[in-house]
Amino acid sequence: MADVALKIREIARDLLESEKVDVVIGFKKGTLPVMSEPTIIRKASDTKDLIWDATCRLNLCNYLTGRKDRIGIIAKGCDARNIVGHIVENKIKRDQLVIIGVPCTGMADKKALSDLAGGEVTAYSEAGDQITVKGPAGEKTVNKADVLQSNCSTCIKRNPVIFDEMAGEPVEELVPENRFADVEAIASMDAGTKWAHFEELLSGCTRCYACKNACPLCYCPTCFVDESRPQWVGKGTDPMDIRTYHFLRAYHCAGRCTDCGACESACP
Repeated sequence: MADVALKIREIARDLLESEKVDVVIGFKKGTLPVMSEPTIIRKASDTKDLIWDATCRLNLCNYLTGRKDRIGIIAKGCDARNIVGHIVENKIKRDQLVIIGVPCTGMADKKALSDLAGGEVTAYSEAGDQITVKGPAGEKTVNKADVLQSNCSTCIKRNPVIFDEMAGEPVEELVPENRFADVEAIASMDAGTKWAHFEELLSGCTRCYACKNACPLCYCPTCFVDESRPQWVGKGTDPMDIRTYHFLRAYHCAGRCTDCGACESACP
């Protein structure tokens, strides 16, 4: 990961110094140990802040919509597929972009790390395929593969499908035994069990819209949840309004979602 981060900084610095791009969109350290932050770099001297590790969960394609400048952007496999979608849907032009491809071996799940630390994670570090966290339960080290996000454990496009420069050697693609085991499990439920399953999933939703705001597919000028003429869904936390929001959003994203996990990562 450290080698990839160094290569990202080198490429970003060269792009800005040569004025091939106006900005570089990447990641920097966040205020929490297990969270990185998206950042927009405009000066070559600031590329030293760019990082790459298993906390770089959010999809940077979300920051491309409608931009007019020349952009360098860091893209793992799912990000690159969303960039293709943005180009196809005329949200950005291909000649505006210099895509810095990053081979990805998966992102660490925040909840899994918290469980490992026994509560709030106070320190986080990576060394090769090992992740170390500190928290109330002390210091724990695990294999990265044991704390991956669920979407990363079944990802079949770990390398970018489109790029201009690569910040590392391509990694071996996964060949999961069954990518859709969770879908089949839901399909096998009877109607009552399905209802109870989705009610449990939605029980903690407060309509904060973090999922919508993090999603690279949600770029309508006015979202249906903000329409008032007609008002499609109420603004409160009535269970029916919560169900309507999530199911309508799912229909909007169907066939376009790359399973990047940004919505789940953003959800509190």
